[in-house]
Amino acid sequence: MNGSNVSGLLDWNNARIFLAVARHGSLRAAGRALGISQPTIGRRIAAFEAVFGGPTLFDRFPEGLRLNEAGAALLPVAEQLEDAALSLERHRAAASSVLSGTVRISVGEWAAAFLSHHVGSSSDNPPPAGVTLELIETFQTANLARREADLAVRHYPPESGDLYISKLGVFAGAVYRRIGTESRDWVTYPEEQGHFPMPRWVEQHVRETGASVAFRASDMPMQLTAIRAGAGRGILPCFIADEDRLLERVAPPVPETSCEYWLIVHRDLRSAACVRAIMDWVQALFKSERDRLAGAC
Repeated sequence: MNGSNVSGLLDWNNARIFLAVARHGSLRAAGRALGISQPTIGRRIAAFEAVFGGPTLFDRFPEGLRLNEAGAALLPVAEQLEDAALSLERHRAAASSVLSGTVRISVGEWAAAFLSHHVGSSSDNPPPAGVTLELIETFQTANLARREADLAVRHYPPESGDLYISKLGVFAGAVYRRIGTESRDWVTYPEEQGHFPMPRWVEQHVRETGASVAFRASDMPMQLTAIRAGAGRGILPCFIADEDRLLERVAPPVPETSCEYWLIVHRDLRSAACVRAIMDWVQALFKSERDRLAGAC
């Protein structure tokens, strides 16, 4: 069906675009989220409005678009349509026995570093052949029901959802510094990330000892680079820093910064061949690398 059809038949693609604009607040942001140009988004929204007799569904403001009364009335119905379409898509994917395609995993930065280290042919346990692995690093777990990702490897399990959840293991962190340096200064996260366990531990230690923070960076790779350069000491994942010849561990792993990690998948997708293969791969990796991840070797 053509997206410009105004004969009264509803095009699900236009409903999907309507939901994206409602959630992201602008044509441009919705286009980025869906990988569609802004003009196309605008045409699709106009077609969606035309199906309902032509009233606009959004109020236009300088800062973006906001659902008006007519649009807000359609929102829950469009979400029900989305749920049904996504359920059909998950069942279609689960029915496929072909070991090919792309599997997207939602990860945090430590899990991203760990899994990325094992994707090459030099790994003792590379990903299954025929499957393209896609890692999406975010602070928030992707919405698995909406297929924002097929799997998630996160350090906290979700509290709700039709999900299969399995504990993978523990990532330990310890204090490291460049070999030969004696600086008491610290490398840590910016203050807006201070609610996470690692920066919270560092800030408490700074207050108690009177030490200073020499450098702040919003992700672990930048902190690792700074610590390797001698900027100060900081908490790093043991599985990375223990193998770095420029670094030395100052003390045993810090219990407060250890993170349990969990494998999460929507139950509808658990039996899909590609997803099952990647689940098995991730679980095998965590099992074989358990001691190194825990900082025990």
